[in-house]
Amino acid sequence: MIRLYDYWRSSAAYRVRIALNLKGAVYESVPVNILPGTDEQLTDQYRSVNPQMRVPAIEVDGQVAGQSLAIIEWIDETMQGPALLPKDPWQRLQARAFADVIACDIHPLNNLSPLAVLRKDFGADEAAIKRWYQDWILRGFAALESMASELAPGPFLFGDTPGLAEIVLVPQVANARRFETDLSAFPRLVALDEACRALEPFKRAAPESQQKA
Repeated sequence: MIRLYDYWRSSAAYRVRIALNLKGAVYESVPVNILPGTDEQLTDQYRSVNPQMRVPAIEVDGQVAGQSLAIIEWIDETMQGPALLPKDPWQRLQARAFADVIACDIHPLNNLSPLAVLRKDFGADEAAIKRWYQDWILRGFAALESMASELAPGPFLFGDTPGLAEIVLVPQVANARRFETDLSAFPRLVALDEACRALEPFKRAAPESQQKA
């Protein structure tokens, strides 16, 4: 049995839900409410599960690991189903690089922890938070649009089915829309997001489809 420590609106958890769904995996979702003021991820109970005190975390046979991209690669390595990374080594590099622009550059700067520091220590109001959030998305998406435009045209970036790049992109596009970011400069990214969200594994992983939504 796979147990996923999850929050319905966490984009990192959203990535893992997509990957599990693409593989047709059966798993148990354990909600961890990370909403500021509730902060279940900061409790001693959850710290004993994941010392980093973040979601997602995945538990398999009593062993627990965090970090969404590491979890997704484990899913790809251990489960039957469509490959989430291309076979060609150079394309694997490109797919990982695309995903890392989001997971390593955009997302960490827009996560709950730095936003809380901006509010508490630097007096940022919600308008300033929104500008901060949008700025990092726009910078990262400009790079991603260029990267995507250099690849062969098609519904997905590295073949006939979505993989790691799309798994990481779709939740970040959802975040961008939640913060009312203008995406008109990124037609390839918007088209990728639309193609993915039409697929059942992405629909079932979406925040609005989760029980806690």
